[in-house]
Amino acid sequence: MFKTLFRYRTLISDLVRREVVGRYRGSAFGLLWSFFNPVFMLLVYTFVFSVVFKARWPGGTESKTEFALVLFAGLMLFNFFAECINRSPSLILSNVNYVKKVVFPLEILPCVALGSALFHLLISLAVWIAFYLVFYGVPHATILLFPVVVLPLVILVLGVSWFLSALGVYLRDVSQFIGIVTTVLMFMSPIFYSATSLPERYRAFLHLSPLTAVVEQARNVLFWGIGIDWRVWSLYTVAACLIAVLGYAWFQRTRKGFADVL
Repeated sequence: MFKTLFRYRTLISDLVRREVVGRYRGSAFGLLWSFFNPVFMLLVYTFVFSVVFKARWPGGTESKTEFALVLFAGLMLFNFFAECINRSPSLILSNVNYVKKVVFPLEILPCVALGSALFHLLISLAVWIAFYLVFYGVPHATILLFPVVVLPLVILVLGVSWFLSALGVYLRDVSQFIGIVTTVLMFMSPIFYSATSLPERYRAFLHLSPLTAVVEQARNVLFWGIGIDWRVWSLYTVAACLIAVLGYAWFQRTRKGFADVL
């Protein structure tokens, strides 16, 4: 798996660049849309949850700016996760020419989708930092740990993407089902609320979500200035690596039948 990623690193980089640029080609603002979208989402969600629902974070203040930044820290991770997972079942189906006509390393297609989503995550993070600088000044030094926090989620998403992209070739209903799953995960993860705001008897269900641990730790390092819980991070990383290996193995085992099915 690692050999493949290293061998095709240049091709992956080129395809990611082409996909990012191609998504906004022809639009008046071009790549600026990747900046406008997270800003707009930040403003809308802040108004809905802090003004309409009057939600607040436990241990925080009444500040709507604080609520917006804490919420957006989790929301940008969910958007990264959802963008990759929702696209996965159709990755091979939308690139049939690579399957039938060209000798092409199909296993890099999930990597390309992941790279594109990472680009949008970085833009969202830049928006978050800009708002924090304006309203609070220099962020905590723990913000430097954010890439470490996100790393196991990236590995997990890549493994799941390999699995779903292969499964989607044989079972076309997967794309419809995954859309429902990601919507459920958005509300079953502490995106719009804190895990501590739930009654104790329900928190175990919250931790079934693959996003819970990452979102909570991302908020800690970005906004609250709290370091990483290395025990949780280590367990999550080991599980993510295992899922990545299994997802890659599944993809390689099933790819032989792609051309026949398509």
